[in-house]
Parts: sequence; structure tokens; C-alpha cells
Amino acid sequence: MNHGYEAIAIGRRILLELFRTYRTMLLWVVFPISMLLLNGFVLAEGSKITTAESFKLAAPATLIGSALFFSCLGGTMSTIVTERENLTIKRLLIAPIRGVSYFLGIFFAYGVIGLGQSLIIYTVAAFWGVRFGGSIVLGLAVVLASIGSYVGMGFVLATKFARRAEDVNSLVAAVGVPLLILGGAFFPTTFLSKDLLLITQFNPVYHMSEAFTAISTDSKNLTNNDLLLHIRFLLGFFAVAIASGWLAYKKMLRSESHL
Repeated sequence: MNHGYEAIAIGRRILLELFRTYRTMLLWVVFPISMLLLNGFVLAEGSKITTAESFKLAAPATLIGSALFFSCLGGTMSTIVTERENLTIKRLLIAPIRGVSYFLGIFFAYGVIGLGQSLIIYTVAAFWGVRFGGSIVLGLAVVLASIGSYVGMGFVLATKFARRAEDVNSLVAAVGVPLLILGGAFFPTTFLSKDLLLITQFNPVYHMSEAFTAISTDSKNLTNNDLLLHIRFLLGFFAVAIASGWLAYKKMLRSESHL
């Protein structure tokens, strides 16, 4: 059995377990819809633009900054911590499954969830006349890179700082809320001061959101200099997050093998 089959098998197992705890999956459906509605109507009222325009701007930020962040980063952390508590990781060490397959399996599981949330958000936004106006291929690339970045961050945070399931919520809140606020997930970054805008240049959520917003509205190629900057930052962060997540995961396996 190669890495691909093993990763898909592990991803399917994780998805089946999440479907059995249907409340988690239900919340991951309700949460992005509620955030999209709140962001869309608040933006329309606050910026005095039409509802269709506000939802067109709110959909990308809601997807990248809210839906994918909490499901892919928080979900990855929850999965790893839970499987360590349930000794699933120890059982995997004696199973004929290679370590990279488990790593890829989690990415596969939360990639499916993230793509599902993308469809949900744009299906709901379509009721207000929102259409994906840019390159679908580039849009998918940004979504997948964002999912990979969140999964990589989830591995790092879960293996380094989370020992119990209770630690996940506090970590997500402590790390996530500032990133989301400065990343434009709850309101446009144009509302921020100049000093805060400088800080956002180092915020991966900001670059993910801005890149996906530009692509989903009207940028069909990478000729725009600002879009190129966001894409480059995102790809660089994606590489760092995946590498850091893999190293943290390997260190966790060594630690689990000695206990």
C-alpha cells in the first residue's frame, strides 16, 4: 500500500469519526454561514454599499479567515490531541503505516472539509448574486495553500503546546483572534490604523484573505503587483508551515515511542 492509499484511508477514518460526532460537523456548516450573513449585512450597512457588493467582499474573507481557520487549524489540533489522549498515535507506531501517510491523511481530511465549506459559502452567497469572477484554478490553489498552512500550524501548536483537549480552545483563541482581527476576517483592514496596517504585512491570514479576494473578484492572472506579493507570501508561509508541522510531528512520534 503506497502513501496515497494510506493517506486516503486515514483521512476517511478521521472524516467518519467527525461525521459520527455530528454536532461538530453541523457547527462547521452553521458557523461559516452565520459569519457570512453577519459580515455581509454589517458591511452593507457600514459601508453604504449594495448587499450584492457587500457579500462579494465578505465571502472570501469569511471563507479564509473564519471557516478554514477554525476547521482546519482548530480541527487539526483537536484531532492530534484527541488521538494522543486515546493512544491512537501509539497504536499507529506499531501498525504498518508510514508516518508521512498520517500527516498527509490529516491534510486530506481537512482539505475535504475546507473545500466543502468553500462550496457552502459560495452557494449561500449566490443567493445575493455573488459569482466567482476570477480564475477558479488560482482560487483553488489559494484555498489549498491556506488549508495546508493551517494544518501545518495546527501540527506545530498541537504537538508543542496542547497536552489536553481543553488546551485547544485557549490556544485557538490566543493565537487566532488577533490574527483574524488583523487579517480582515471580521471587518475590512481599511478600518485599521497605519501602525496596525504595518503589522498586517506579517500576518498570513491577511495575505490569504487579500489574495483570495483579489482572485475571486476580478483578477484572472498574476499581473497585479499586490496580488503577486500576497501569493508569494502565502506560498512562502505554506512551505514554512508544512516543514515546521512535519518536524513537530516527527518529534512527537519520537516522544510517543519512548513513553
